[in-house]
Amino acid sequence: MTISMYRASVPVFQKLLGNLEHMFDKAVADAKGRKYEESILLQARLAPDMFPFTRQVQIAADFAKGTAARLAGVEPPRFEDAENTFDELRGRLKKTQDYLVQFKASQIDGSEDRSITFKAGPRELHFKGLDYLLGFAMPNFYFHYTTAYAILRHNGVPLGKPDFVSGADR
Repeated sequence: MTISMYRASVPVFQKLLGNLEHMFDKAVADAKGRKYEESILLQARLAPDMFPFTRQVQIAADFAKGTAARLAGVEPPRFEDAENTFDELRGRLKKTQDYLVQFKASQIDGSEDRSITFKAGPRELHFKGLDYLLGFAMPNFYFHYTTAYAILRHNGVPLGKPDFVSGADR
């Protein structure tokens, strides 16, 4: 059996970005209920040398759109990193979801051996499609997705495992 590169990427991103939006709902409600500024969560970090929540969400969205694009052999769009509120982060996730829904399985399936090259800071990275998806893109997406979840949870937002994994059937 071969892997569907599409099913291993785009639907996963769509579901988990939707989960993030659900987490935003709980974060906003928690801030209102406990009477603190939402900006506390948006700028929260797990450690001083880690990115804040807002940046974790931006990077997760970037990995979702960038991975789909690269696997399909197209240049990913660039989104400015200007979000400062949960509503603005929702807008970024919506733009990402709107971009992801454009991809068809036929554009991505069969990309296991596609050469993928891109710049990451000063480095130029080279992969074959399957190695890129399973060894670089998905681990990075999950890292930033998980860190965003952990920041909210660490700050007392009432999240649990179902919020992280379950999607619509919470």
